[in-house]
Amino acid sequence: MTADHEVALPRRVGVAPASPWASSGAAATSAPPSKRLLASWRRSEEYGVSLESVDPVWAGSVVSDSLFFECGHEVLTSLHRTLADEPLSLMLTDADGLVLNRFSGDTSLLRALDRVHLAPGFAFSEREAGTNGLGLALADRAPSLVRAEEHYSASLCTYTCAAVPVIDPVGGRLEGCVNITTWSRSSAGLLLALAESAASTTAALMLARSSGRTARSQARGAVFRVQRARLEPAAGTSRSMSATWTDALETATSAVREGRTVAAVGEPGSGRATLLGQALRRAHPRIRVLTADVPAAEDVEAWLSLWVPELAKPDTAVVVENVDALPAWAAYELRQRATAAVGDRPPTADGGLVWAVTARDLDTVPAPLAPLVGSVVEVAPLRERPEDVLALARWVAHQARMREVDFTPAAERALQAHDWPGNADELVRVVHDAASRSETVDVRHLPPAFSTHRAHRLSRMETLERDEIVRALARDGVSVGEAAVELGMSRATLYRKLRYYGVSR
Repeated sequence: MTADHEVALPRRVGVAPASPWASSGAAATSAPPSKRLLASWRRSEEYGVSLESVDPVWAGSVVSDSLFFECGHEVLTSLHRTLADEPLSLMLTDADGLVLNRFSGDTSLLRALDRVHLAPGFAFSEREAGTNGLGLALADRAPSLVRAEEHYSASLCTYTCAAVPVIDPVGGRLEGCVNITTWSRSSAGLLLALAESAASTTAALMLARSSGRTARSQARGAVFRVQRARLEPAAGTSRSMSATWTDALETATSAVREGRTVAAVGEPGSGRATLLGQALRRAHPRIRVLTADVPAAEDVEAWLSLWVPELAKPDTAVVVENVDALPAWAAYELRQRATAAVGDRPPTADGGLVWAVTARDLDTVPAPLAPLVGSVVEVAPLRERPEDVLALARWVAHQARMREVDFTPAAERALQAHDWPGNADELVRVVHDAASRSETVDVRHLPPAFSTHRAHRLSRMETLERDEIVRALARDGVSVGEAAVELGMSRATLYRKLRYYGVSR
């Protein structure tokens, strides 16, 4: 255990310095703390959380019109009916740890939770309350069980909490978590399994009510090496790409040449990693580029061990994809290991940490990594780059058959009229499948959805209006009524335009 780990551990009355794990009520045979727990204690100390009591943060009324809240509330209501006589409290929180609702038939437990402000309207993330079940689950995006003596604040040591994050099954966004809290003297054996079941049911219900959209593939932590430019995704298309893309590429290339760590932000599948790979290649033509995609939480340790040592090799750069999905402890480990690896590079190496990351936006980059980001480049979604659709489609079709493939005018119109919610990743799947079945791609070779668009493309003004509606509705917690007021139209008009543009919340 390093010194910076030791200083972060909670020191309470009755705790021997040589055994920071044990509280005054903990058994002498307790197992040593896990890496995740140590990291959470360290973060709690860095946040300035009190060791004695929770300083409540009141966030006001909760937002209750989201799909996540609707499904989670339904699942917990049903679960509560079967557990009404048990000394349990069932809760739903948002991604920031704000408690959205609470169910319990144990009035003494409810009164006790009120005293520590674990109640609707209060924020209970690690930043506000230190190490606790729901805070750890949200920070690490992984199921978490925090027993009584493991809490950072002594005021929480009479409880045991199990929490499981809920991930949007379509977009992959962290929506919040299901949290179950009980007395510390109660058995914790089934708490985590119960929370996992509730979280899984909530995600499944969200998928069933998501207008028929399909679930995104689960993270697998793919690591692959790019040795030559022609192996990069979308390589060879940059000269025919839109000004929006090439401007972003120039910005990223300049930042890499100046030795800054670049974060490419935007929607998943929009080409963030491709842009960074091309920028690294242009800035350092002889460099070896690795791309590492964040895996499921249980595989992070093996994932880090697989590729981080490569940073010690000269002329090597790494693009870490979807860094916003990294557990908090892993982000700290990544920073420590990567910095140490670069320090081991031979003197002939270029020096400096040559790497880049992708995320939805800068605010979602984990706190340990955010200070390393020296430049942010926004990658526009494919629907805002209609000029790129056919250029990418022709390249994908060529890759599928290793020769030129024709597109009928109807197929070109269908491709350009599509909104591409899955961005460039969706285009690659659709076109590759179509080109694999025909020398000339026609609309009949495309998925059925491409045959149901309106006969005409949106005008420039219609496109701007549609995008403004999407922007207004995309903000966290906004209702249709609030979006209508912001857009200066009635609620009925907004619903009519949603149908006209084919926009689904």
